[in-house]
Amino acid sequence: MTDSDHFLWWRGPRGDRPDGDRWTEIGVEAFQEMERRITDRHHLPGSVPDWAEDLLRVARAAFIADKYVRRTGVRDRWTRRINLAVPVMEHERWGSAAVRTHLTALLQVLTGDFWNVEFRPLTSHYVQEALVSPEDPRASEVALFSGGLDSLSWAATRSRADDARPLLLVMFREIGLLRLQQRVYKAVERLVRVRPVLLLPMSQTPAGDGSGLRLETSSRTRGLLYAAGAIRAATAHGVDTVHIPENGQLALNPPLTPARSAACSTRSVHPRTLASLNALVTAVSDTGSAVKVVNPLAQLTKGEVCKAGRDAGLTSSDLESTLSCGKPPTRRNGGPPIANCGVCFPCLVRRSGLLHANGTDGTRYEALPWADGLPLDRGADWRALQRWLLGQYTLTDVLTDTPLPRDMDPAVAFGLIRRGREELERLLRIAAVAGDADAA
Repeated sequence: MTDSDHFLWWRGPRGDRPDGDRWTEIGVEAFQEMERRITDRHHLPGSVPDWAEDLLRVARAAFIADKYVRRTGVRDRWTRRINLAVPVMEHERWGSAAVRTHLTALLQVLTGDFWNVEFRPLTSHYVQEALVSPEDPRASEVALFSGGLDSLSWAATRSRADDARPLLLVMFREIGLLRLQQRVYKAVERLVRVRPVLLLPMSQTPAGDGSGLRLETSSRTRGLLYAAGAIRAATAHGVDTVHIPENGQLALNPPLTPARSAACSTRSVHPRTLASLNALVTAVSDTGSAVKVVNPLAQLTKGEVCKAGRDAGLTSSDLESTLSCGKPPTRRNGGPPIANCGVCFPCLVRRSGLLHANGTDGTRYEALPWADGLPLDRGADWRALQRWLLGQYTLTDVLTDTPLPRDMDPAVAFGLIRRGREELERLLRIAAVAGDADAA
């Protein structure tokens, strides 16, 4: 423990504050949404095991801690020491050494911080039970649905599966982008489908901490929060697998520069992250009720995902209407009503994928990455990508960033990144042509 440690306590119904006066209290009021819209089970067809409720509570607490402890307040402006206390129903399981090890490893891979999580018994906890009816449809498959290109492609593909039971899409609202997400969902509804498709909208928006200061801008635990929400829904539907669709190129997310290694780049769907999450779920869940989280697009580049979406019946317009941006302009105060900035790394990968699949990209972007006069900070990803593509990338590079789980062949990961680089190299040629045209 050091003077720079931060202590946050998720308040239980009876308080149960940990010993000492160093703890900052957080709880359900840390979210903008009414609590009953998050944890009540009126929209679920069955019961939820205690371990799944605990997992969602732990993920919510970690997410709020991640937002309330600002990186600007620590010496290196990144690495924090976070102590978190969370009440849980399955106290003995969560307090085991195995669970602590898995959870700490998961949070450290996600955020790059030092975490210590304590668990306290949860008392006097009441949740509205599901109103179970024989007529309530139970899904046979559950997937996260963000409104992004990858989740749209996967939803379109699975909606055509020969299965009479529904596909459940769990959607977390993006601030300022709900209409876009709903419009993307309509693209799935319009397809000629074999199976019904259900949408479970959820929302987990952090409220301010009372200081009047902006919350931490990075949000590395958001993916864990979304996965926990989908796992909870899957248990109520009796489904043993949750799909988190992310092209393997961005799931691995190789750093473009040494400064972006490890958690400095998003690792929410990295194979190691999913392996840690699955190990945690196995350790805390009841026998027979465990849920496994998988990335069904882990072996595909962005361009290959786009082609799969086209094969499932999506149009170029459907694909171009999606959200890929890491920093959507509509989130900025006074920003234009545009979903994709066009210059961040996810937008650059998006451009390359659509060009690979369609030959063109009609997405409306805020800016061109190679445009003259682009501010230096906004062109940073494009310059880093140019250097990365012009340099060598080897199998060693795959292994030196975030280690892969033992069951994943590094040669497969290397082949995937190599194919992704070939798609991205097309952007260099387009930029060269644009530069020649400007010079003329």
